This record gives sequence, structure tokens and C-alpha cells, in this order.
Amino acid sequence: MRIAMLTNNYRPFVGGVPISVERQAQELVKLGHEVTVFAPMYGKDEAEQAEVKAADDQAPERVIRYRTQKRKMDNGMVYPALYPYEITEAFRRESFDCIHVHHPMFVGPVALALGKKYDIPVIYTYHTRYEDYLHYISCFRTDEGSSALKKKLVHKIGETIIPSYMKWFGNRCDLVLAPSAGMQQVIREYGVKGPSAIFPTGLAEDFYRGDAARSSQIRQQYGKGKKHLLVTVSRLEKEKNYRFLFRGIAELRHQFGDDFQLMVIGDGSRKAQLKNGASILGIQDLITFVGNVPNEEVKYYLGAADLFLFASKSETQGIVLAEAMAAGNPVVAVHAVGSDDIVKDGYNGYLTEENEAAWALRAAEALKPEINRKMRQAALRTAENYRASSLAIYEEMLYNQCVRRKGETAYEGTEYGTFGTEEDRTENSAMVIR
Repeated sequence: MRIAMLTNNYRPFVGGVPISVERQAQELVKLGHEVTVFAPMYGKDEAEQAEVKAADDQAPERVIRYRTQKRKMDNGMVYPALYPYEITEAFRRESFDCIHVHHPMFVGPVALALGKKYDIPVIYTYHTRYEDYLHYISCFRTDEGSSALKKKLVHKIGETIIPSYMKWFGNRCDLVLAPSAGMQQVIREYGVKGPSAIFPTGLAEDFYRGDAARSSQIRQQYGKGKKHLLVTVSRLEKEKNYRFLFRGIAELRHQFGDDFQLMVIGDGSRKAQLKNGASILGIQDLITFVGNVPNEEVKYYLGAADLFLFASKSETQGIVLAEAMAAGNPVVAVHAVGSDDIVKDGYNGYLTEENEAAWALRAAEALKPEINRKMRQAALRTAENYRASSLAIYEEMLYNQCVRRKGETAYEGTEYGTFGTEEDRTENSAMVIR
């Protein structure tokens, strides 16, 4: 099968969507499919662009880069060119069996137009809750000094306009994939009535192969002689809810003492603010800002820790939670779509309301030796559901079904199976086209 994947961001940009697209593409290549990823150009000059191209040339998936605008979002994401000539020209020269688009804006309408022109199905993955990311666009950013009218307008965009657009876009796709059961419910509430299926981002096989010696070295380096090493991984941005997480760390010290250290893996525009916030809370000595870590190295850092902490409420799946569990980390998280779908309270971690005292209490509970041991085993069992190789077979099935049934308005309600052990099947939603 010849598959075209369209995305607004890709490597070397670090983020959940680029990782998801890359893993899907490479697993499908292993199954014998030809996958072409249409991704934006990166690099300020020819040397940087050449470095990106060299990496693309070494990858198993084919990558075609399209032009972008000069301006960028605050988090480093680029704006695609208004007319992506490189994409339309490739479709003119070649034939594809289906289009898998990973964003509803920019390349989204391009995918719909190409699907209609060449009469091929368009599959869309709902990776992002865009209403939680408006602050990356400067004209939509508000603060205490913003006028009441601007605040009202931005609120309306998030509460009304974005859901309406997502309804319009989703209902024009042949299949909408939701990374979690919670997100499938969200898109239904938006009014998307067409076919949908639950399809989480999978983990490469390497994530299931740790290195005890490397992890021990990391623990020694960042543990600072403390009894416990905790870890969190995400961009250092507003939507990741770090202000709450740090207040929770201050509360954990109050309840549990200070015989622990937290590694914060990731980078972002809020790093200076977060360091300042940690100082104000008096917890700066308990937190180490590690910065960005190569994706292939993250598993070693996770394997060095006793517990994974998470406070984001904007995730559609929370891929880092699956990664943490593959390393045997129980998770303490705030109730939210995405987190609720993988963290089973009292089994492989704890879920709490956004309350610092309750969150810290559960973190302290999860560090108790016997509880931690049982939850680590449960986390490893849960992670088996997220092997990318198994999910790619399921994705292949969905693509084939879309190609065969192009033009139909709905699928039969058919269960295609749940991955993992029989015990896990009682804990996880079946992946169903609805």
C-alpha cells in the first residue's frame, strides 16, 4: 500500500505528534508498505537544512519537505506555506492509496482537497486539543492586562469556534482516529458522526529494552544521594500544568520529607519562569532541570526513577505515560482525558483531582516499597498494550478497510480486538470502529 502522511511538524522538532507520526510510518514500512511523510522544512540556513535532509535520507520512511513561513509559534512550531506546492506536485506525479493527515489546520484542508480530487480515503488522527494551545499564537494570548473583549473573544474561539471547525473537518474524513477512549467521546460531543476508532500512539520495541547499568549511572548522577528519584517528561509550557506540579512537590516535601529528587526532562519557553517559581516555593534544591534528552535515551532516565509524576490536563493520550510504564514506572497524575485512559487508580498508579495535598499524599503512597513493587509490575503489564508493532497491524487493517469501503458513510460496529494479556483486556477499552 502507498500511504501519504501529512503533518504540520516532524523531526527535528520535539513533541508528541512528530514522535507518533515517525513511529507509525516506520512500523508500517516494516510491514512492507511505502510511506511518504510530507513534513515542513526546518533550519535557518542551508547547513541546518542539509543536516535535516541527511537524517531523512537515513530513515526508513520517505520524507518530502514542504516550504514554511518565516515566522514561528512561540514553542518553535513552524507555519506551513499558504500553498504547499511540494505536496500537490508529488500527488500529481505519483499515486497514493490513502492519506493519513495528523492536523486539521494548514495541511488538513490540503488533505481533504487531495482526497476528493484523487478519490482516495482521508484518515485523520485527533492528536491535539487545540483549544488548550491558543496561547502559542500571539494574537490569541491573554494575561491580566488584556481587555475584557479580547478575553471574551479568545474564550469564544476555544469554546465554540474550534469545536465547530473540528466537527466540520472530522465529518469530511473517511475515518477519525482518537488516541484514547476519552478523546473518542470528545469528538462525538463535538458532533463528529462519521466512522471513528481508538488508536493510541505505540511504543517502539527499543522502549521495552532497558539498560540497568546506564539507568544506575543516571540515578547516581541526578539522585544526589537521595532515597527516591522521581521523574517527569514534557515540554516546559503552560498547558503542562507545571505550576501545580511544583506546588505538589512542595506539599510532598511537607508530608514526606525531602529524601527525594525530581528530574524534569524537557525544555520550553517557560523554563526560566519555572526555575523562579521553584525558588519561590523553596524547592529548587529538590528539582534538576535536565533539558531535552534524545528520544532513544529517555527510557534510561525513566528506568532510573521510582515514580513518574504528571499534571497536564491537555493530553489526548499522554504518550509519555505509556513510555514511563514501559520502564516500570507507576504514575501519579491529575484526572484528565488521556491520563484516565491509561492510569488505573490503585493498579498502575494513582489519579487525583487537581488538589496539591491529595496529589502529594498519593505520590507518597506510591513510594512505599510494597505498593511501589506491585504497581511497577502492573505498569509493565499495561505497557504491553502499546507495542507499536502490534498497533501497526491494526492500523494496516483500518487503512485497508477505508480503501475497500471508500464512499460509504459508516462502518458496521465491529470490534477488532484488544492488545495485551487477558487481565489487561478487562482494564483497557477495546479498539472499535463506531
